[in-house]
Amino acid sequence: MPLKLSNIRLPVEFPEAELPQVLAKQLQVPTDSLTRWRILRKSLDARSRNSLQFVYSAVVDLTADAELHSLTRASRDIEEFIPDEFEEPPRGDEGLGERPVVVGSGPAGLLAAYYLALRGYRPLVIERGAAVRERVPAIRLFDTGGAHDPENNYLFGEGGAGTFSDGKLTCRMSGSDVDWVLEQFIECGGKPAIRYEHRPHLGSNRLPLLVRNFRRKIEALGGEYRFNCRMESLDIADGRMRGIGTSSGYIPASQAVLAIGHSARDTYEMLHQLGVPMEAKPFQLGLRIEQPQDQVNRYKYGRNNHQYLGLLGAADYTLVARCQPNLFTFCMCAGGEVIPSVSEPYRFCSNGMSNSRHDTPYANSGLVVTLDPCLELGTQHPLAGIEIQRRFEAAAYQVGRANYLAPIQWAKDFIDGRTAKVGETLPSSYKRGTISAQLAEVLPPIIAQTIRAGLPIMDEQWSGNFLKQATLVGPEMRGSSPVRIPRNSESRQVDGIAGLYPVGEGAGYAGGIISAAVDGLRTAKAIVRKFAIP
Repeated sequence: MPLKLSNIRLPVEFPEAELPQVLAKQLQVPTDSLTRWRILRKSLDARSRNSLQFVYSAVVDLTADAELHSLTRASRDIEEFIPDEFEEPPRGDEGLGERPVVVGSGPAGLLAAYYLALRGYRPLVIERGAAVRERVPAIRLFDTGGAHDPENNYLFGEGGAGTFSDGKLTCRMSGSDVDWVLEQFIECGGKPAIRYEHRPHLGSNRLPLLVRNFRRKIEALGGEYRFNCRMESLDIADGRMRGIGTSSGYIPASQAVLAIGHSARDTYEMLHQLGVPMEAKPFQLGLRIEQPQDQVNRYKYGRNNHQYLGLLGAADYTLVARCQPNLFTFCMCAGGEVIPSVSEPYRFCSNGMSNSRHDTPYANSGLVVTLDPCLELGTQHPLAGIEIQRRFEAAAYQVGRANYLAPIQWAKDFIDGRTAKVGETLPSSYKRGTISAQLAEVLPPIIAQTIRAGLPIMDEQWSGNFLKQATLVGPEMRGSSPVRIPRNSESRQVDGIAGLYPVGEGAGYAGGIISAAVDGLRTAKAIVRKFAIP
């Protein structure tokens, strides 16, 4: 009988290889009674900077003759472990004329295609951008002053925006589908610890290899990729999918997984013109705050705990300021860098990423507020949020001298409304260059007001250590999709359009890599459950 042990607290320097002895002691059995063990969860408790601890939960299997002490059986921290079983739905028997088409190769599309390939459906993946081996040099060229490519950039290309977005795998969901997705990430190049870390992270340097390995597996299983192939229209007749018009020609398709990502604005417009049901949804926007990483480490770990950095890694944080509306941090990148999140020319938006080693001198995080575009603009138009994004990104582009420079301001100057000093150079990790600016000019007034009200609250939570040497850049407009494509909760298809399956962040059903991947997986399962192999 597997047992789950919780709330195991150990000093951060405790050797993890000796964890079995701790488990056996808690169970009051000999160590050799443990036939198997594994960590379920590991998180850092840094509330007491004088006694940093990792908190574990683990599952163990015992030999048949192991006897548990009565006190052990009564412990609240020990319980029987019943794992969730991963569902493998039986194949349906409905005919499928053509193989399924997956539009987009971000996390949702990637896992949908991978599961379909595993089950024998030989999916066709179309991606408007380039393969990852071409994305990397194109992005490096842009970072050093090159021209913006609207089809091959930080947002479009193999792996989608997630390939260059830090690789956070934090997810509020749990269960067998989440576990299965994590296992596939490990098989394709992720570190095994992502199974149990409280805030698992792949790193932008590892993600290109991971998405390439997924593609190779999909192709080995009979799937196919077509890069530089942008979806331009849908062929819908009598309420059914018949095909997809692309920049590379027409593709017959009765089943299409729509994994377009949250920044394919031209695709949203095309879908709206075709009459595909869509609705505006609240989304997150704001600025990005950047601080010295050493400042964050000292506050989180204490001034005398630098010797533990090799064990702990660069410190991160999550903060909320309750100021109606709330201000909260998002996508915190410890030891990372600020990057452009630009899909359209003549606009500027910021984001953040970090590599697996978290080794830059900077920490950065989104500072975002949830905005309802319908209330802000007084319209129910489904693309109202995109209109807000475009308006302020265009303003930021002009502030950045029409050259994708990042508008930047000292955080305390922003709060106090002080005029930016012309020509002042502020510290930042943004590679293409920054320009001192009044950031209130690139935000809706309600967002600027909320950030001004919320930042002092966050600083108070950190005893005055949050805003020291902090700068702000922005705007940050891509925290989530401003659009939702409604779908049937059971069939996962758009009502009235059989064979069209909106998934992931771009459809408004996910908020990160894992939740998007799980959404794609579950849609692939729905297709398997209904159709026979083509």
